[in-house]
Amino acid sequence: MNVVYAGLLGFVVAFGLGPIVIPVLHRLKFGQMVRDVGPQSHLKKQGTPTMGGLLFLLPLPLAVLLFADNNLEAWALVTLIWSYGMIGLADDLLKVVFKRPLGLKAREKLLFQILFAVAFTWLAAQRFHADGPYVLPFHWGTVALPWIFGPLSVLAILGSGNAVNLTDGLDGLAAGAVTLTMAFFAFWGVVHHQMALAVVSTALIGSLIGFLRYNIHPARVFMGDTGSLALGAALAGSAIVSRTTLILPIIGLLFVLETLSVIIQVLSFRLTGKRVFRMSPLHHHFELGGWPEERVVAVFWLIAAIGAWLAWWWM
Repeated sequence: MNVVYAGLLGFVVAFGLGPIVIPVLHRLKFGQMVRDVGPQSHLKKQGTPTMGGLLFLLPLPLAVLLFADNNLEAWALVTLIWSYGMIGLADDLLKVVFKRPLGLKAREKLLFQILFAVAFTWLAAQRFHADGPYVLPFHWGTVALPWIFGPLSVLAILGSGNAVNLTDGLDGLAAGAVTLTMAFFAFWGVVHHQMALAVVSTALIGSLIGFLRYNIHPARVFMGDTGSLALGAALAGSAIVSRTTLILPIIGLLFVLETLSVIIQVLSFRLTGKRVFRMSPLHHHFELGGWPEERVVAVFWLIAAIGAWLAWWWM
């Protein structure tokens, strides 16, 4: 029942914080700056409060304190999530308070991401034995590859954090997609008796559902890098402790497609001078193709759900 209570707590706290936090962000003028290079329809979103990721970050430590029996693995996951959230918060503050459009410099952001990823990876190997056999897709069982654990785990955290960051471009898109993807880890934790993972996953799911009340179109608040980097770290950290890192690209199918669209677009333009997509990431391609924002979000949520389901079915 602790798993259910953690989810309910996350929802109630995130939902209840909205009417408190959003007006504060408005008064502080922490509004999103919309870049001119994006779809013109997004210009009306200028000034919508950002840093709303705090709404779903704040319930997590409370859920662990109350329902995870002070478990070290749960605290490590929440610490990783929060550490990436704080990188994003610093990035958001530089953008909206100090008017630095690009926020933290890329090398600064990367340095902190690597440091936190390495710390979590070391702890996962030393204390949680997460470097044990990896789960393989297609019912192929498991494989022991301890020598790749370190670099693979750090790469997964870095890649996942930035993939969700790229996906966070439409109202409710990233929050809903991560909610559906985290369901995989919630079920995994329950079925495989990793209750720390189950509690953190359901607490985050509940919190995101509460946050979506204010983030669904038309959004009253954006999660900002505060939220998107944290959510990416949550996905990768959950994969590491559940030893499902090798199937994370299937679990997070949507985020892989969004990232690939950016890579393909950049390579194509540099090599041929032509663009494959109308705009990248992929959600903007469909937006510029005439799809309403709500339709793009619904279809992409479906892709996220399919990825999580395929990963579970193919294990």
